[in-house]
Amino acid sequence: MPASRVPGPSVAFDHVSKRYAGGVIAIDAISVAIAGGSFIALVGASGSGKSTLLKMVNRLIEPSAGAIRIGDADVTAGDAHLLRRRIGYVFQNVGLFPHLNVAENIAIGLRLTGREDRAGRVAELLDLVDLPRAFADRMPDALSGGQRQRVGVARALALEPGLMLMDEPFGALDPVTRDQLGSAIRALHDRLGLTTIMVTHDMAEALILADRVLVMAGGRIVADAPPAALLAGAGGAEADALVAVPREQARRLREIGGAA
Repeated sequence: MPASRVPGPSVAFDHVSKRYAGGVIAIDAISVAIAGGSFIALVGASGSGKSTLLKMVNRLIEPSAGAIRIGDADVTAGDAHLLRRRIGYVFQNVGLFPHLNVAENIAIGLRLTGREDRAGRVAELLDLVDLPRAFADRMPDALSGGQRQRVGVARALALEPGLMLMDEPFGALDPVTRDQLGSAIRALHDRLGLTTIMVTHDMAEALILADRVLVMAGGRIVADAPPAALLAGAGGAEADALVAVPREQARRLREIGGAA
């Protein structure tokens, strides 16, 4: 697959809110613009609203108020299932169909849209995510967790989306696999010119992979800054509390290295 010369679409939230029965406010009047081609990390404590905000982009969750635009188009302008075909979506539990082999899982979207030469496209996608083409015939239970997640990424890229949504995509992986896959995702983002929005609870991961980090608390964005600014303390109290964890870990490692 050649590198893309056209960046992915912009995404804009305009006073978006989500309220549930009983008055629970999950998202509280968020307005934020995401530039096309950027890699954004959404971080925050559990219950901060980050996954809810992400899922409103592809209408897995519908907002109670406000508007969301991808490029110039409101996400509600057409059918939700057609919208989702234009958006890559990767989540923690992968969701591969256990009764389908790797090639069949990757080609789900291709089959639904009637695309010809699915085998050729699957081969391209396996190359793209650094899996051997021979894996096409394997069943999901014969793969490691990292391999299954790579298949999930290949499936998400099958219809050549410009926008990729990722909801805790590495949360179930061991640290080494998590680091390798994170680097691979960032490389794919750059190569294909994607717009990527990733939810993670790992601040170090957000700082390393993203161009810009949005910190959420109580359904609001409480900090919005590039990684260097957050590390310099420009994000405020909530962001500083999250940054303090990887900063302290790095300090301890330096101490251990010095003692050795």
